[in-house]
Amino acid sequence: MKIYTKTGDDGSTGLIGGKRVSKDHARVACYGSVDELNAAIGLAVVACDIAAWCESLQEIQRDLFTLGAELATADGEAKSLELQGDTLPRLEEQLDALMAEVEPLKNFVLPGGCELAARLHQARVICRRVERDVIALAGQAEVTDIVKAYLNRLGDLLFAYALGANHREGVANIIWSASSK
Repeated sequence: MKIYTKTGDDGSTGLIGGKRVSKDHARVACYGSVDELNAAIGLAVVACDIAAWCESLQEIQRDLFTLGAELATADGEAKSLELQGDTLPRLEEQLDALMAEVEPLKNFVLPGGCELAARLHQARVICRRVERDVIALAGQAEVTDIVKAYLNRLGDLLFAYALGANHREGVANIIWSASSK
C-alpha cells in the first residue's frame, strides 16, 4: 500500500464522511494541531521514567486520536469515534492526585525546570492553542461540548504533570518575577 494518494495535490483534503475541504479549513487546522499536541506528549513520554505517568500520557494520546477523528468528521456526519463521558473524570482524578503531591502555588511559574517538565509545559501551551482554535471552530461548525471540556481539563493536567515532574526530580519551579533584578 502506498502512503501517498495524490488527492491532496490540489490543496484539498477529505474529511470523515467524504466531504473535501481546503487544507487551510479551520477544521483541518484543529485536527492538525491535535496531532501536533499528540506528538509533543509523545516527546514527554520519551523523557518520562515513571511507568504510571507514561501509561496515563499514552492513554491521553489515544484520547487525542479519538478527539482528532471527531474533529475530522464533516458536519452532519455520524461520528465514527467520539470521546466518552468517563474521560473527564479520569483527567480530573489525575489532576487532583498530582496537585496533592506538590506545594500550593503562590506565584506564576515559568515553563522549565527538569527536561520532562519543560516538555510537558510545551505540550500544555500547544494544548491551549488547540483549545482556542477549537473554540473558534465551534463558532462556525459542529464541535461537541466534551471536546471543548476535554482540552480545557487537559491543559490543566499537563501543567500539573509539569509541576509534579519538577517536584519528583527535586527541581524548583522557576518563579516568575516582573523584575529580573
